[in-house]
Amino acid sequence: GGRMAGGEIQAAKAGAVARGKAPEPPATGLAKAAKVARKVFASTSRAAWITGTAFLVLIVPLIIEMDREQQLTDMETQQMGVLTNPALPSQSAPAK
Repeated sequence: GGRMAGGEIQAAKAGAVARGKAPEPPATGLAKAAKVARKVFASTSRAAWITGTAFLVLIVPLIIEMDREQQLTDMETQQMGVLTNPALPSQSAPAK
């Protein structure tokens, strides 16, 4: 497609109106920027949703399991300390 003459543009617009479509206004710099911004926002929001969902499904259970393992290790260490170093009777009973 080459360039259309002024009469051809008017005919194309009239044809679009006859087919039930409103003629598109000429794209301005602001309109192009808005269109690009919408596309960038859509793709960014889609990527953020995918990343957030993957984080919730994959990483959060791992963090929970690591915390559970740390608590178990701390409890075992505490129990081993109690078993290997029993408190003396004078230390366990309150002084009067």
